[in-house]
Amino acid sequence: MTSESAPRVRASATVTADVRDGRRARRRAPRRAAALWDPGARRMRALDRLRAQEAVRDPALLPLRYARMASSPWAYLRGAAAVMAADLATAPHSGLTVQMCGDAHILNFGLWASPERQLLFDARDFDETLPGPFEWDLKRLTTSIYVLAETERLSPACAEEAATAAVGTYREAMGRYAVMGELDVWYDRITSDVPLKGLTSEFAEATARTIAKQSRKRTHHGVAQQLVTEEDGRRRIALDPMKRLDDGLSHEQRVRAAEEFYDTYLASISPHLRRLVNRFQRVDSVRQIVGVGSVGMRVWLNLLEGDSGRQPVFSQAKQATASVYEEFLGPGGFANHGERVIVGQRLMQSASDIFLGHMRVDGFDYYVRQYRDMKIIPDGKQIAGYLPQFAATCGHALAKSHARSGDPAAIAGYIGRGNAFRDGILGYARDYAQQTHGDHAELRAAIAAGEIQAAERGW
Repeated sequence: MTSESAPRVRASATVTADVRDGRRARRRAPRRAAALWDPGARRMRALDRLRAQEAVRDPALLPLRYARMASSPWAYLRGAAAVMAADLATAPHSGLTVQMCGDAHILNFGLWASPERQLLFDARDFDETLPGPFEWDLKRLTTSIYVLAETERLSPACAEEAATAAVGTYREAMGRYAVMGELDVWYDRITSDVPLKGLTSEFAEATARTIAKQSRKRTHHGVAQQLVTEEDGRRRIALDPMKRLDDGLSHEQRVRAAEEFYDTYLASISPHLRRLVNRFQRVDSVRQIVGVGSVGMRVWLNLLEGDSGRQPVFSQAKQATASVYEEFLGPGGFANHGERVIVGQRLMQSASDIFLGHMRVDGFDYYVRQYRDMKIIPDGKQIAGYLPQFAATCGHALAKSHARSGDPAAIAGYIGRGNAFRDGILGYARDYAQQTHGDHAELRAAIAAGEIQAAERGW
């Protein structure tokens, strides 16, 4: 035996052992049993789960949160990650741990610009990220496909094809990662053309043009053209609905808040980036209301200008609280929940925003990121025409993220080559999609009865 062949033998033996570990995990959580969803296992009503989150949110925005969630079953699913986390925890799981996205619904995948300015496809939302069983992310992804398909009035056959594509591509990709070297897995990237593969050339070309146009509009200069105005010779952010950070604050309070923001953020980033950040000055800040599930969280949008006078930059500071999975899986291990979010993001993404950082201001944890910066976030109507292809790419991206932080050989061993795993995940997703419709109806009934206050305006 040569000195070069010995490591390969040991590596092969290690992979085989990992595969066996994955197969043993089937005893803890049989793959076909993953299809079982038992509403009777709930320890509290879905409404009570939602209301338990009110304490960490701005109470003035709670009526808006519930109004948005009540608008459709799809909007409800987006806002009810806490409900699904509790429901997932009622059944046995594989025990094969990865860095979970935690909210891996289908529209939480999209295109990002790498530091090299290449558009890459990846997961994009990490507010709930936490180490946990890999299949929980996949169950949320496939459930979301069924719910979105019905919301967009796509056929059941299309929904089934898309959900099957997501699980199938996840399995295929994880099988490839199981036999790749660690650095090869870490460096793997999904480029912007991948979601368009398999489409007719005409549709693919039209979609590619839309992506290129959106990426140009979502640069910092493009955002500045849309959002920046001048008042008394000073640049200001103008966007409705927003509330200005300094409304109602004294000059001393504004200075203290800005200093606390700046100092704690700088302490969280690498020394070489502090040199870059120090070349920017904050020009304006506004309170921002975003999304569905995030409504009520404190979010600030900051306009920064570089010393050159030629480089506007928008940064977003978003409140971070405990992941909805911590009740069932234990704490994330970070003193600041903003740090939990950005560490999870860096683990899951092939390339992340260089400005990612975290801070604590007035007792609240935040994470900081660039705003937009070539981020292309799809909506349901945009992907409805190629839902199966898009879902397949989401499955690939999720497998890549899980392989970076978990044991791909063990996960591939658990999944196996047959259809037991696929059938279990799809069975669960179909049933939980129907549960989502029922929970959405319960929310609407509670609003109609006055149990919960909901209003699009008035905040």
